[in-house]
Amino acid sequence: MGIPLPPPTASQQSLTVTDNRTGLTYLVPIEHNSINATAFKKMKAKPEKGGRVEDEVEGGIRVYDPGYQNTAVISSRITFIDGERGILRYRGYPIEQLAEKSTFLESSYLLLYGELPTTRQFKLFEREILHHTYVHRDVDEIVGAFRYDAHPMAILTSSLAALGAFAPEANPSLQGQKLYTVGDAASLEVMDKQIFRIIGKSISLAAMAYRIRQGRPFNQPPTGLDYTSTYLYLLDHLNEPNYTPNPIIAKALDVLFLLHADHEMNASAAACLQVGSTLVDPYSAVSAACAALYGPLHGGANEAVIRMLLAIGSPENVHEYLEKVKRKEVVLSGFGHRIYRTSDPRSFVIRKTAEEVFAVTGRDALLDTAIALHDAALKDDYFVSRRLYPNVDFWSGLIYRALGFPTDYFPVLFAVPRVVGWLSHWRQLMLQKGGVKIWRPRQLYLGETEREYVPIEKRDDKPVTDISGEPTKVAHTFSKRVFLSRDTKL
Repeated sequence: MGIPLPPPTASQQSLTVTDNRTGLTYLVPIEHNSINATAFKKMKAKPEKGGRVEDEVEGGIRVYDPGYQNTAVISSRITFIDGERGILRYRGYPIEQLAEKSTFLESSYLLLYGELPTTRQFKLFEREILHHTYVHRDVDEIVGAFRYDAHPMAILTSSLAALGAFAPEANPSLQGQKLYTVGDAASLEVMDKQIFRIIGKSISLAAMAYRIRQGRPFNQPPTGLDYTSTYLYLLDHLNEPNYTPNPIIAKALDVLFLLHADHEMNASAAACLQVGSTLVDPYSAVSAACAALYGPLHGGANEAVIRMLLAIGSPENVHEYLEKVKRKEVVLSGFGHRIYRTSDPRSFVIRKTAEEVFAVTGRDALLDTAIALHDAALKDDYFVSRRLYPNVDFWSGLIYRALGFPTDYFPVLFAVPRVVGWLSHWRQLMLQKGGVKIWRPRQLYLGETEREYVPIEKRDDKPVTDISGEPTKVAHTFSKRVFLSRDTKL
């Protein structure tokens, strides 16, 4: 028995779905080329004889999308990406225009508040952020407690979370869960102050994570410098008076920061909003995003490019390496993208920036290998047919290497500007109409159905067919005597 429906008209934006289990037909509205996943919850059926109770067929159909390959989790007005045409826009402005005409901090204002600032608005924004580059002296001690060889991203992630402990007035758990969601003047003031603090202090924390491994004291923020120049000062100032970073390097870093400021609903932005949807403080949400960026599938891509180029060695070895890629023996880093099916629009801007940097720093030994790899891959039908084009990570790693940054610091240089993107999405989430709903995904349970508990003495010690089905025996090189001592007492 189906529900009779009128024939669809040309103007009718909808999807007609027939459930063959019941014969019922449903009309699902289409809005902005999307359908509401909860519409499928209405498509219920009776359990089949012998079917699994865990499939919950009476609760409606669940939409299964591992890895969020085709799931929109929020309505946004911030960043638009068209992967098929290679388009990236911040609030409607093409990334190429912003990279040429804007600055990182001006584009940050755009991402956060929706429009490019006036002179008055920008002066206030820049003043507040640079004012908040100072960190509490106890933060110095927290960062200083890390080992000299700790990964910089571990330091940055931890110290961003620690900042929340210094701002109890910014914690909804202490001040009330509606602290950021009311949208009145008082709420917005608290919200924007935390945004100023996090953007300002992120460069201080990043510089501290850099200097601790060198055994150098942490610098205090200067006055009179712009955002990226302040960051370079915090990184590099030794003892010379009136130190000013090289303007070409400062400009290049500013462009790189602008290109990395946001990239729509990526893994780290989703992590920020997933955590933020619990109405936790923004420091915790940004720290969670930073942890997500730490992963080699996200923020470590440009580091992987450098390691790949070092493995190739010289232009003469490019052909052999590409053949290994085709045989799936090695990975081609810096090519292809989850979103872009043509060239990454940021890669064109960043290559020009690379040339400007190399003119100052000198030609990196890996550059010839990179160019040979770039050109060979773009001429090879194997990679072109698979739409494996250079992305932003291919050139950014070379620039960071030329500027003297260690490879494990590259993700920090990604995270610092991306803080703006995370905060833009977090701010939008807090102020969305209808309030904030906690993000609680569903799952498909495929495990055992109900079974009875068996006492331990009656359980069969059967061989385990899957090695992941029991704990792994771990080697304890430096605890062997301790374990032997314990064993004698059993």
